[in-house]
Amino acid sequence: MFKIRSLAAALALAGSVSVASAWEALPTVAPAPDDNPTTEEKIELGKMLYHDPRLSSTDTVSCSSCHNTMLGGEDNRPNAMGVNGQTGGRSAPTVWNAAFNAVQFWDGRAASLEDQAAGPVTNPIEMGMKSWDDVVARLKSIEGYRLAFEQAFGKDAISKDNATKAIAAYERTLITPNSPYDKYVAGDKSALTEQQVRGMNLTQELGCTACHSGPAFNGPGVFQKFPMHSNAFFAAKYHFKDDKGLAAVTKKPDDEHMWKVPTWRNIALTAPYFHNGAAKTLDEAVTVMAKMQLDKDLSKEQIADIVAFLNGLTGEFPKQTMPVLPTTPGTTFN
Repeated sequence: MFKIRSLAAALALAGSVSVASAWEALPTVAPAPDDNPTTEEKIELGKMLYHDPRLSSTDTVSCSSCHNTMLGGEDNRPNAMGVNGQTGGRSAPTVWNAAFNAVQFWDGRAASLEDQAAGPVTNPIEMGMKSWDDVVARLKSIEGYRLAFEQAFGKDAISKDNATKAIAAYERTLITPNSPYDKYVAGDKSALTEQQVRGMNLTQELGCTACHSGPAFNGPGVFQKFPMHSNAFFAAKYHFKDDKGLAAVTKKPDDEHMWKVPTWRNIALTAPYFHNGAAKTLDEAVTVMAKMQLDKDLSKEQIADIVAFLNGLTGEFPKQTMPVLPTTPGTTFN
């Protein structure tokens, strides 16, 4: 995994970046891996699986429960809620534009959308299934899924691998282009207000875009330490030291409090903020990030300008038609 250990290193890596190369519009198509080419049949199957609560032990929690495609791609909770009302220690990341993340989960422990899709289903707090063997057995017992998997992958195709491939194929369609920012960098200089342009330039001047770079403003697979600077008041208020981030996976001291750089896309819709959902508003998040990452105290005007720019990153959401899930007439699993 490629990690940038400090803001200074990030700035050195970024070098002198021209506006022409720094400001990129979001692609409208996400690349698919060679072993999982995108097809309409996979997308439709993945959409069903993504929205089906029967992939949980209680028949009550689906992928969409925490990553709501009718809103900002997450659940607007400080901590995601799973089966039996259990909550974890982290906020659900948005699924919109997740196809452009180099790694998945806040701690980057999944290298792909396919890998990520496998995790929550058997997490005891999230969807609570005992094993993927149980999930596969359940899917095989549903006639509609047997047909849908056959259409997507061929006969006798129900498996963990194919289920996660289908979910990932669907998630690669969840792209939100044509935000006011995208229109601005494409040449429509009226798409952003003067305040939003000031905020855009300010994020570069301050160094925010050293990490939040690229068309999704999530860096090139970058991990960043958070918080970078010590501040006893903010550390206590926001509990930043409670979760060790990547180190919880790698068990390496050097990885403590290292996090995947999250996207800024649609950030106005994904409150509360940070990995633990500790900041309730975008103004608050900008204030804290400036202090904890850049050691800067921003003026009210600067905060307002940056927040205005971030609001300009809300894109156009593709129309979502909810799937008709395969039925189990006369019976249920719970």
